Amino acid sequence: MNPRDELAPDVLFRALRQGDRVALGRAITLVESTLPAHREQAAELVSLCLPFSGQGFRIGISGAPGVGKSTFIEAFGSLLTLRGHRVAVLAIDPSSGLNRGSILGDKTRMDRLSRDPAAFIRPSPAGSTLGGVARKTREAILLCEAAGYDRVLVETVGVGQSETAVQAMTDLFLLLLLPGAGDELQGIKRGVVEMADMILVNKADGARAALAEESRLQYLRAVHLFPEKESGLQVPVLKASALEHSGMEEVFQKMEEFRTAVQASGYLIDRRREQAGWWLKESLMDQLSGWVFERFGKDFTHWEREVLEGRSSPFRAADAIMALIRGGEPSEDVS
Repeated sequence: MNPRDELAPDVLFRALRQGDRVALGRAITLVESTLPAHREQAAELVSLCLPFSGQGFRIGISGAPGVGKSTFIEAFGSLLTLRGHRVAVLAIDPSSGLNRGSILGDKTRMDRLSRDPAAFIRPSPAGSTLGGVARKTREAILLCEAAGYDRVLVETVGVGQSETAVQAMTDLFLLLLLPGAGDELQGIKRGVVEMADMILVNKADGARAALAEESRLQYLRAVHLFPEKESGLQVPVLKASALEHSGMEEVFQKMEEFRTAVQASGYLIDRRREQAGWWLKESLMDQLSGWVFERFGKDFTHWEREVLEGRSSPFRAADAIMALIRGGEPSEDVS
């Protein structure tokens, strides 16, 4: 690929459609870029890919730090490629709150899968985005599907208060839990457990095997107390050991049963439509916030200083900024 044209939408589109993993990586870099010059190119690329996306099955994977998400994804992803699927992994790494840096180490944690020609692994920083996903994860999913990946796994940064956005962009939400650790110990809110389409007690090996089965039965009893899922399906509660590769087949079979059921009932179509609506709202909010900070950045800085130095409340400052936005013109006397 000519370096001068490597970010041209039509060039990237043709290359990724031919299965070029380097081109797919560059395409995701383009849509993740915050440079104004790249926005139009990214929009054109997504438009080119849109008709060729949507045929894959999107799986969100979440769980507390240390539950073994990366190890599970490598084991499960390898099983999927062995069965003839092409697997894309969008692994979201936590960003530092101090310098916005990100470790981006998932390729090193998934060494075997990263060398599989039928797999593509893309680590991305979460940045300031809430919900445990990166700002452009939705677009990245579409690009992966257009590139021919029929199973897209989205690994989130870990369960937290806002760790729910993954459900708004995937077809199945898998929650990983540790043996013997209750909700409070793992920092998992009941709402996140209720949102899960499937629950898996991971690390069910060695001395923890019996404890994992006990935990599985406890969660199985608990899910029966939750409201019925919109899909109308029962939430399976399974156990597995990603380290020993045990239980992976059952996870695969349950996911296939879920996929078949939601496709037959029409629930998958409804869920995708709802997700498209959320995507529109988030895209609009993203562009609006960018426009506001670009046009009224000095006013925001002024009122932020007023708030930080105790001369104004956040509510009064927000009202003042909104008044300027409604008026259409930034202040001229802000220092």
